[in-house]
Amino acid sequence: MIDSVDETPYPTGDLLFVTDLLSEQEQERLARARAFFQAEVRPIAVDYWNRAEFPFELLPKLAAQNLSGIGSHVTSHLLTGLLQLELTRADTSISTFFGVHHELFAASIEQLGSDEQRQRLLPDLLALTKVGAFALTEPQHGSDISREMETTATLDGTEWVLNGRKRWIGNAAMADYVLVWARDTSDRQIKGFIVEKERTGFSTTIIENKIAVRIVQNANIELKNVRIPVSNRLPGTNSFRDTNVLLRNSRVWVSWQAVGQQFAAFDVARAYALDRQQFGRPIASFQLIQEQLSRMIGNATLCLTLMVQMARLQETDQLTMDQAALAKSTCTARMRETVALGRGILGGNGISTDYEMAKVFADAEAIYSYEGSYEINALLVGRAITGISAIA
Repeated sequence: MIDSVDETPYPTGDLLFVTDLLSEQEQERLARARAFFQAEVRPIAVDYWNRAEFPFELLPKLAAQNLSGIGSHVTSHLLTGLLQLELTRADTSISTFFGVHHELFAASIEQLGSDEQRQRLLPDLLALTKVGAFALTEPQHGSDISREMETTATLDGTEWVLNGRKRWIGNAAMADYVLVWARDTSDRQIKGFIVEKERTGFSTTIIENKIAVRIVQNANIELKNVRIPVSNRLPGTNSFRDTNVLLRNSRVWVSWQAVGQQFAAFDVARAYALDRQQFGRPIASFQLIQEQLSRMIGNATLCLTLMVQMARLQETDQLTMDQAALAKSTCTARMRETVALGRGILGGNGISTDYEMAKVFADAEAIYSYEGSYEINALLVGRAITGISAIA
């Protein structure tokens, strides 16, 4: 039951007309992308989510939308964010796949790679004929990864030798290239290395039994004396500080996801409330349901306007990690309330993926945790406003 009902002045839920901030050409591009996501992504998502499989046939169509904001596909930060919102609105897993591939892997190649790496890798990455992954987190280290990273890289003549393990790496089970972050044993600095999936000693094990983003092929990675040429190191990575711009922008991307997830919950709850009959009339006519729907769209709208300002800060190159942390913590906290309200409106049907809301509700938990948990981002904001770090 995923059909939307659009007989209102606000068919997309944009009560404050945020899309009017876009140029006419950008508005048309967003409308085309939204129509594609709703027609091609959303209808197949539940089935693939239930089976924890990836719809590879979608990749050429997704590439044709020119969503990346990289290379010749440069877009404004606001349009890029709204496109991410709309893709998440259709399905969080596909949005997460795309974000890992483009916002993390492809962006790393563009921003920190050599001219040779950009020329060799970016065309296939933008066409989605090759898939990338971003391997940072380890089995024992997440929030403290910058201090405690155990994966190592040792220069041996004309090759780097990588050893270690990574965990929860999105796309890793299907990726052609994995950007592995490892500690250089000579200077103890963390640097980035491109590892092709066919390298001897490189292996992945898919993570099963997930309750969220089940379409995303997360995997554990093991590196046993994996040898790669010197040219596979990203020359723009000389310390962990070089990842800051990537991680800052990825937190903004996830914040846009949190907004899209709220609109997804609103879409399902509103359509259900208009269709579901109790006591001889649609439950959308009941005061309690209208109040809950109002809270849902209120949360989504508040977060959307916050993200408009994030896009403005990005356009003027003023965005800081503290501001990105504020967006991520705030939007994901409001998201949790919004999806819970939506699940409640569907009652018992809200716990079945047959009615889509259960998928939306579960996927929100992944958004809440990845790219810096709510707690870590809240502490970054706390440090910014007090001048005191609560992180050891």
